[in-house]
Amino acid sequence: MKPLSKNVIVAILAILVISIIFSNYTFKNDKPEDVNLAKVVEEIQNGKIKSIDIEGADIKIVLNDGTKQTTRKEAIVSLPEALINYGVTAEQLRNANITVKDRSARSYFVGVILPSLLPLLLLIIVFWFMLRQMQGANSKAMQFGNSNAKEFNKDQKQKVTFADVAGAKESKEELREVVDFLKSPKKFSDLGAKIPKGVLLMGRPGTGKTLLARAVAGEAGVPFFHMSGSEFVEMFVGVGASRVRDLFARAKKAAPCIIFIDEIDAVGRQRGSGLGGSHDEREQTLNQILVEMDGFDPNLGVIVIAATNRPDVLDPALLRPGRFDRRVILDLPDINEREAILQIYAKNKPLVAEINLRRVAERTAGFAGADLMNLLNEAAIRAARRNDTKVTQEDVLDSIEKVMLGPERKSYVMTKEEKKVTAYHEAGHAIIAHLLPNSDPVHKVSIIPRGSAGGYTMKVPGEDKRLHKRAEFLADLAVMLGGFVAEKETFGDVTTGASDDLRRSTRLARELVTRYGMSETLGPRVFGETQEMIFLGKEIHEQRNYSEKTAELIDLEVEKLVNSALDTARGIIRKEKLHLDKIAKTLLEKEVLEKEEFESLFSDHVPTTTSVVA
Repeated sequence: MKPLSKNVIVAILAILVISIIFSNYTFKNDKPEDVNLAKVVEEIQNGKIKSIDIEGADIKIVLNDGTKQTTRKEAIVSLPEALINYGVTAEQLRNANITVKDRSARSYFVGVILPSLLPLLLLIIVFWFMLRQMQGANSKAMQFGNSNAKEFNKDQKQKVTFADVAGAKESKEELREVVDFLKSPKKFSDLGAKIPKGVLLMGRPGTGKTLLARAVAGEAGVPFFHMSGSEFVEMFVGVGASRVRDLFARAKKAAPCIIFIDEIDAVGRQRGSGLGGSHDEREQTLNQILVEMDGFDPNLGVIVIAATNRPDVLDPALLRPGRFDRRVILDLPDINEREAILQIYAKNKPLVAEINLRRVAERTAGFAGADLMNLLNEAAIRAARRNDTKVTQEDVLDSIEKVMLGPERKSYVMTKEEKKVTAYHEAGHAIIAHLLPNSDPVHKVSIIPRGSAGGYTMKVPGEDKRLHKRAEFLADLAVMLGGFVAEKETFGDVTTGASDDLRRSTRLARELVTRYGMSETLGPRVFGETQEMIFLGKEIHEQRNYSEKTAELIDLEVEKLVNSALDTARGIIRKEKLHLDKIAKTLLEKEVLEKEEFESLFSDHVPTTTSVVA
């Protein structure tokens, strides 16, 4: 029920209650004195009465001094007759100015009918209110199977276009063709081209799938229905399929139009993989989507755009031609695209004039568009917290580390010994990364705790890479073990601070052998296949396709790679002990070393060729 209807009901009830109160209540000062008929006879005989008004059985009396009185008589006997019976003379009756009035309809309604009708009216209002509630519940029940897809308003103020999406040039071109087809279908149909029925946006989380769909909505100028895959599925059997039918029915009436289904993997997972079997509610919903997209009835003028970051779990029937004819893959942005994305998100933020977004883009390799938006938001929050009016370069660079590692824990108190161990640990990482030719350059070294890390060494590649060489992986192994070796060589013992480095180095060495085929002993082979047990959630199951003897060889090869990297790191640490001490002491004094300051500590270094052999 709408709020207006509720307010009207409340107002009516309030009026009725007030009417009841005032129909039976008058102010004390205006209430006339109630007297008996004998008193009236006495006053008539004494000449005190100015006038008498008779209205039915009610008698209203006004005395010469203005006093008002009331009394009643029998309905079947007239007042003059009653007064004569009490001994009042005809002359006295004439002096009393008796007036007989007919009872008015208003007074009769207020005095007789209204008190009888009020309870009935209250009951009618209560029953009417209950009936409206029941009708609302019934209508909601009947609409339970309707889709709750939201229609995009092309006139809305915050409209997104392709100009608001940086990078993803090829992806935008693919989607621009869809927009052109909707705007000028004749240009394509004259050449025999058919409009694609489905476009699947695939990419990692945060790469801009939903943003691109919003841009299509802003560019197309046609009805655009959007909803999430999870909104189809309910606990009641058949509701999801009913909502799919209703959604496509609405879309056909508005054709040409676009339907956008976000996170389609919520209903599009491969059939037969769940515990519910073929009659599972999710699978019924998927079956209906398949039929609506390319079933017996043609679905002309309706384009379905779907987004997912898990294309590997989608049902093959969804991916065949005739359903999702076009697949658009969104990769992580490269350095130029990251700079363009930063410029777009920086439009509504007051930045200092000397800020260098290119430098920010260099330090954010592997960041998706959503990460870059969050980065600038964190920078603005940092500036506001310091009561600055503009965002500085320092705000942005600090926010990079906050997004990657977490906030600084300056309140965390380390003992002098722990701080010294951390300084040598990070110095070990940094010096090996600086001296190995196949390692990424060091941009920052810090012993200020962030998140769960006691310190960190930030390595940033000089350029974006899609392919990685074996020599680069071997250099990374040596860098990972540099902190462990520096602790061992300096203090003669190791701490738990190297536990995460050991875990990552062991995993990388195993991947070199089992996934990338970079083992010289075992050769170019892939060992083991990982499968996601869908009905168990995120549990990953590794299927062995090799013997126990091969497993032993894999372990030996992993051990060989780790030991070789360990020897490389140990050789560099022992040879560069003076530089290790210099870096560690500087860290203890300043806690943070930027790239320029770190490299200045090697001004007296004589270059030598250092490589990792395994």
